Amino acid sequence: MEFRATLIPGDGIGPEVVEAAVRVNARERARMIDKIVTALDGEVAGKTVGVLRLSFKPETDDIREAPSLEIVAGLLERGAKVQAYDPAAMAAAGNMLPDLTLCKDTYEACKDADVVVIITEWNQFRMLDFERMKSLMQEPRLVDLRNIYEPDALKAAGFLYWSVGR
Repeated sequence: MEFRATLIPGDGIGPEVVEAAVRVNARERARMIDKIVTALDGEVAGKTVGVLRLSFKPETDDIREAPSLEIVAGLLERGAKVQAYDPAAMAAAGNMLPDLTLCKDTYEACKDADVVVIITEWNQFRMLDFERMKSLMQEPRLVDLRNIYEPDALKAAGFLYWSVGR
């Protein structure tokens, strides 16, 4: 799935700035996919990935230019089964990603997952029941793309944990 920025005439931003921003965003999204692949020990095909949060930002159903769309599409292209929960953006995401399995809640998205990925920092994902998650998952692996958890706390809860930039 490819996203493109549109330059609005007269906005004072040259096309080279917009193009550079698009390249950087694409590179960052690819890096996030690589982080998930690493958490799966390099084997994505046939794995189940639970995704928490699909919208562009917390407390909204807006999925325009949401990183989750490219991340999920990249995982699906590599043969993963992706199951996701979002408190607001389920219908819109389901329309854009028909191979995505939509879940009724956070813990259904964790069920049988080889890894769970937090993409957007909704407050409800800041207080997850880690024991419940572990009991539902194939492997206790969490990729936190928003750094909402402290690595030591997740390790103490028995999870393998990946975050960004730390």
